[in-house]
This record gives sequence, C-alpha cells and structure tokens, in this order.
Amino acid sequence: MREPDAPTEPMDAPLVPATVTLPEITPKAVVLSILLAAVLAGANAYLGLFAGMTVSASIPAAVVSMAVLRLFRQSNILENNIVQTAASSGEALAAGVIFTIPGLVLIGYWESFDYWQTFTVAFVGGVLGVLFTIPLRRALIIHARLRFPEGVATAEVLKVGASSDADAGGRVRLLLGAALLGGGFKFAEGGLKLWSESLEGAFHLGRSTFYGGLNLSPALLAVGYIIGLNTAVVVFLGGAIGWLVLLPLYQAIIASPEALTGMAAAKATWSGQIRYIGIGAMLVGGVWTLLQVRGPILQSLRQLIGLYRIHHEPRAHSTLPRTERDAGVLWLIGLTIVALIPMALLYQSLLGDNLWGGVGLTLLMAVTAFLFSAVAGYMAGLVGSSSNPVSGVTIATIMLASLLLLGILGQGNPAGPAAALLVGAVVCCAAAMGGDNLQDLKTGQVVGATPWKQQVMQVIGVATGAIVIVPVLSLLQAKYGIGEVTPAYPHPLTAPQATLMANLATGVFGGSLPWHLVGVGMLLGVAVIGLDVWQARRGAALRLPVLAVALGMYLPLKLSATIMFGGLLAEWVRVSQRSGQTEDRGLLCAAGLVTGEALVGIFLALPIALSSLWPLLSGDPFQLFADPPLGGWPGLAALVLVGLWLVRAAQSAAFAQKGSGTVDRR
Repeated sequence: MREPDAPTEPMDAPLVPATVTLPEITPKAVVLSILLAAVLAGANAYLGLFAGMTVSASIPAAVVSMAVLRLFRQSNILENNIVQTAASSGEALAAGVIFTIPGLVLIGYWESFDYWQTFTVAFVGGVLGVLFTIPLRRALIIHARLRFPEGVATAEVLKVGASSDADAGGRVRLLLGAALLGGGFKFAEGGLKLWSESLEGAFHLGRSTFYGGLNLSPALLAVGYIIGLNTAVVVFLGGAIGWLVLLPLYQAIIASPEALTGMAAAKATWSGQIRYIGIGAMLVGGVWTLLQVRGPILQSLRQLIGLYRIHHEPRAHSTLPRTERDAGVLWLIGLTIVALIPMALLYQSLLGDNLWGGVGLTLLMAVTAFLFSAVAGYMAGLVGSSSNPVSGVTIATIMLASLLLLGILGQGNPAGPAAALLVGAVVCCAAAMGGDNLQDLKTGQVVGATPWKQQVMQVIGVATGAIVIVPVLSLLQAKYGIGEVTPAYPHPLTAPQATLMANLATGVFGGSLPWHLVGVGMLLGVAVIGLDVWQARRGAALRLPVLAVALGMYLPLKLSATIMFGGLLAEWVRVSQRSGQTEDRGLLCAAGLVTGEALVGIFLALPIALSSLWPLLSGDPFQLFADPPLGGWPGLAALVLVGLWLVRAAQSAAFAQKGSGTVDRR
C-alpha cells in the first residue's frame, strides 16, 4: 500500500536530531514528574470546581522542571520535556474528573467520593485518552500540520531554558512569587476571613430582578489573563445574556419566585430555569464542533490503516527514526481491551447484572471516547488545550447514554443517572487527555523527543492524578461544600459543569427536564453560530464560539465578570508590549496566582477534614471573624493591587526573551 502523500510544506528540523540520543526517562525526571503531576492535579481540581474552567499547566511545569533539574550535574531539554509531559497529564485528568464525578454526589448516588470507583473511572478514561491519541499523532501533528499553539509555546520555553540559565531562574522566581501572592490572598479571605469572597447586589424593577456581582479571586483574574480578551469577553457576553437579559425577561413574562426578593430571587430563577437554556446552547455547541471537524477526523482515520501497515511492521519499525517511534500497535490494542474490562463490569453491576446493557454502555463509551479524543486533539491543534470543548462533548455523551439507558431501564430508575454520569466521566477524561497529550507530543516533535517515551510518561501522569484526585475532592467537599448553597456551606464551590451534568442526567430519567427551555437554548446556540460564521466571513477579530457563550450563560455572573477583567489586563499588556519582545511573562504570573490560590485552598480544607480524627481541630482554626467586618471592600482593593502587580510584572524588561522569534512552527 502506498503511504499517504507527504505534506508539501517543509518541516522544521527538531532541536535534538533523530540521530542523537539523550537520556529522557531518568529516575530524577520520574520522581519530579510524579510530584508535579500530583500538585497540578490538585490545583486544577480546585480551579475547575470553583471557576468552571481549567488552564493548561505545561508551561509552569516546564519552568519548575528546568529550575529543579539545573541543580543536577547532568540534565537536558528532553528530560525537561518528559517532566512537563507527565505533569500536564495529571492536571488534564483532573479537569476530566471534576467536570463529571462530583455529579454522583450531587444526585445522591454517593454521600462522599468513592475512592476505588473514582480511581477506576479516572485511570481508565485517562489511559484511553493516551492510547487513542497514539495513532492520531501522525495524522494530526505530521499530516494535518496543525499549529498546536500551546505546545509550540511550551517548546519555546524549554528551548530558552536550555540556552540561558539566567532566564530560567528568573522565570522560576516570577512563578513562585506569584504563587505566594495568590496563596496569601486566599489565606486572608478563606482562612482569616478578613473579607468576603465576592461583592454582589440586586434590585427590583417591576416583576424583574437585576443582579450584579464580582468574585474577588486572583485565580479568576489569572484565568481571564491566560485565555485573553476575546475569549473572556465572549464568556462574559454569555453571562450578560443569561443574567441581565434572560433572567429579568423570564421573571417579567412568566413569574418571579414567590416569597423571594433581591439576590435570592435572581439566583433561584437562574438556578431553576435559566441555566437549562445554557444546557441547550451547549448541546448545539457540541454537535456543531463535531460537524466542524468531521472532515479532518475522517481523513485522519483513513490514513491510519496505511500508516500502521507501513510503520508498525517489526522490520519497518526498527528502521524508523527515533523521533517517529510510537508505542506499538499491539500495546495499543491490548491495553485498550484491558482498560475496557473493569468498566464493563462496573456498568453491568450498576444495571443489576444486565450483561448486554453493560456491554452496550462499554461500546458506547469506547466509541465516543475515541471520537471525542480526536475532536479534542484537533481543537487543541487549532486553539490550544485550554480552549477545548470538553464540556460540550461530555454533554452530548451523557445525552446519548441517558437515552440508551432510558430504553434499557425505563424512566425513574435510580441507577440510570449514575450510569450515564459514569459513561460521561470516562469520555470526559479521555477527551481532556486527548487534547493535552497531542499538545505535549507537538512539543516533543519541536524539541526532538521520542514519542513512545512521552506516551509512557503520560500514563504515569494519569496514574498519579487518579491516585490523588479523590483525597483532594474529599478535602474540598469538607471545607467548602460542592454544588448548591446550604446553611453549612453558604459559599460552596459551584462546580458548574458537574452540576450541569447531574441536572441533565436526572432530568432525562425523572422526566423533569424543561425541554422548552432547553429548546430556547438550542435556538440561541444556532443564532450564535450564525453570528460567528458571519464574523468569520467578515474577517473580524472578535469571534463568537458557541461553547464559550454557552459556558458564560451557565456560570455565575460574578465569575465571568472577574474573568473579563483579567482579559482586559491581558489586552493592556499586549498593547503596551515592547517592540521585539516575543514573550508575555504575565502568563507565568497568572499561572502562579492560580496554583498558589488553589494549593492554599486545599491546605485550608485539611483541619476541617481531620476534625473527626482530632477534636481540637473542630471548626476553622484560622478564622478571625465569623463575618468579615467590612464585607468585600478590602478584598476589592487587594484584587486591584494584584491586578496592577500582574501588569507591572508582565511589562517588566527583566526577563525579556532573547533569541528565537517566531512561535508558529506550522
């Protein structure tokens, strides 16, 4: 069989040629990988439950790796790449878990997080994400020649660190300083209770309630900075549509909640009605994403047969350059089958030992996991893994699983929503890993790594994330609560995606899903797609991706408002950036703020979680005030100072990048 035509555009040579062999998987790299994967998985779990969004940790992991490995006599850029590969796999897996698994607690299937079931779901989903992206590497990175902007940016950081010790040390100091600042802010708010976590208010006009709010979190400010002004504005636009247009309009036309006023009325209407419109928009967004990538994905699948016949015969594989050797096809098939067995048994037990139901769910899970891993990988190639449509594809999966289970179990069966969520959880983990893995493999292509060694480290990162994620979730649940506001947890982690998935699954099986509101959301989604297509034809800079708009409709407005201000700071820095400066050091500051706040948030949960074992720790030992004396105003002032520091650090000339210019290696 003839190999598919090679791309006509010449490829850049890797930094480390294929003829040169350097140590990659070394003991120190493995130990550092496990530590960073655990830390970043915990940080991303907190951020996702809090903000409903996660960010890629490849660049912070690469910076920390460079700083630590420099302490050893011998280290190299491929070791650094191995560390960031495994560490970013841990944080990507956390994103897949927190978008779905907390839904099992929210629907009452679990009272607390079940360790072994969660570990199994996370590990299987993550491993499938790794395995399914092995054949996609050649199809999407080499043949499709996608940009993979975050992967190329990570490679640039690794190259700078390999050529300049001073630059690497400066970046680490910047990252750690930002982490200390973010952690100190969180300790003052969440530990000492010096100020409230947000500023918000509402007023009535006729039958309608108008609400406004701002969450006082450096992590949200940092998220807005990382995703940039365009995406931040689009997310806020979705929030404005949901909270400032649809909410008062619904109250004026239909009704306002009885016996509720002010913020309580606004939040009750949004929670009980408006967010289902967001679900409808997300459903349309998921389907639209599939339609957009159907051509490249089908073309990639057709290429795979020819590529594997040529490149995975034993004699042919031995002649492949080091930089083109993936894990073998037998490993791919064998591990996939092994990974599916525990999920088939779990689904079968959930369905009352229904063998064919378990087999059907397993096949649905495997097919959708492969398809959506490919979609996530393709989208990571276009816009980066931080902007991947994981929520949209997971919603589509849960809808398919719910409809299948509805036919098997019938309406009202309590096992149905749990089984649907467990299918969605595996697919969500696989999709999150798919985008991250291909991004890391692109980094490896640029620096000259060995693909199969990266794929081994991705599995190690998955295993690390799966081991630590349940203790982290349990700590966060004990300290803050997850989901709905209760007397015990007045300011819980909102877990927007997990709440959405839980409502969707229970609504289908309970017959309580307000399909008329979902339909309104679907119509709005179609309208947003039309506007986005029009913007594309005009060549406009501001695009309107439907999933970003739908996410904004589903997020609390106070979160999307803070994210938007972070985007404005990013634009301020971009406009004022010095000529010839190709690196935005504000991204490292933002990553540090996220990591510091998340780690301190987890630390503050420890006394609450340990109180049952040690009564002296009952309550909150750091709390100075039951109620912050000045509300949120001190926090607002502190947040403004953090924002000004972020801008100043980003504009500083102390760590200007020298040497390489372009970051686009198509």
